[in-house]
Amino acid sequence: MVSLRCTTAHHSLLGSPTCLAGPRRRARPVVRAAVAVEAAAQAKVSLIRIGTRGSPLALAQAYETRDKLKAAHSELAEEGAIEIVIIKTTGDIVLDKPLADIGGKGLFTKEIDEALLNGTIDIAVHSMKDVPTYLPEGTILPCNLPREDVRDAFISLTANSLGELPAGSIVGSASLRRQSQILRRYPSLKVVNFRGNVQTRLGKLKDGKVHATLLALAGLKRLNVAENATSLLSVDEMLPAVAQGAIGIACRSNDDKMMEYLSSLNHEDTRLSVACEREFLAVLDGNCRTPIAAYAYRDKDGNCSFRGLLASPDGSKVYETTRSGPYSFDDMVAMGKDAGHELKAKAGPGFFDSLQ
Repeated sequence: MVSLRCTTAHHSLLGSPTCLAGPRRRARPVVRAAVAVEAAAQAKVSLIRIGTRGSPLALAQAYETRDKLKAAHSELAEEGAIEIVIIKTTGDIVLDKPLADIGGKGLFTKEIDEALLNGTIDIAVHSMKDVPTYLPEGTILPCNLPREDVRDAFISLTANSLGELPAGSIVGSASLRRQSQILRRYPSLKVVNFRGNVQTRLGKLKDGKVHATLLALAGLKRLNVAENATSLLSVDEMLPAVAQGAIGIACRSNDDKMMEYLSSLNHEDTRLSVACEREFLAVLDGNCRTPIAAYAYRDKDGNCSFRGLLASPDGSKVYETTRSGPYSFDDMVAMGKDAGHELKAKAGPGFFDSLQ
């Protein structure tokens, strides 16, 4: 794990007047200095250390978490109370290979989980679509912030939509979910691996390396660069990734204080929809070689509507299902699980064997 700490504020170096009170003695300057250093060290101790990846989007999500914590708890609004700890993950370091080729699950969370468990950080902020369906023993994810728009954005300098791209046009995407849904509707297009953070991908597009790309609208909005979107794809055109647009915050399972802080930020509607989608993913044992999409949301009647999709990377085989039921944790987890088993049965074991 490679980590770099960046504090959210400067700390004043003030000695303790109580400790320094008493008669002046010329022979004790070392003691005064030691007390001052000790007081300064105590002033630098953060109440919460937030672990995050170092990409601009990851930092934006960490800052959002920090600001919500400060607003909800007066003691966290004090100078130096919250520290941001940047952690490089495998997914950030290896950018020249598809995710599936370097391990798939946990590429953007493993090192952060390790820092959480060894006490380097107190909470971890994740994009929920990067979080494996299992959590490391000793950690818990009790909080989801309000979900952002789940749609994908189409970005191109030459066309207004996927349908306008000429045959043979190159679309850049590291996501097999996007690739399969693009090729299902537009088999004449070519999809190539396209890794890197949002700014890197936008730069590659402007340099003409691809004719178009797709990015999550949620990320563009959190970075205040949504104006780069040429158009938006409806969820009917492009079903989102499991938990797309949702931020999750983890802590150690025995850290009651952190759980108390995080419970004050939790958005329950988001937590339930994410739980439903992740249960669907868990049944299908989804990894970076399996194009899977899902979306659970509260409909106009207050119930949960769910859509799930399983596909082959080339879009030639697509299995879909829907569910509807009460917007409650147990019901929604059951819906996600049942939908996953349905598509697993429809696809058959040979389908999954072909993806290995």
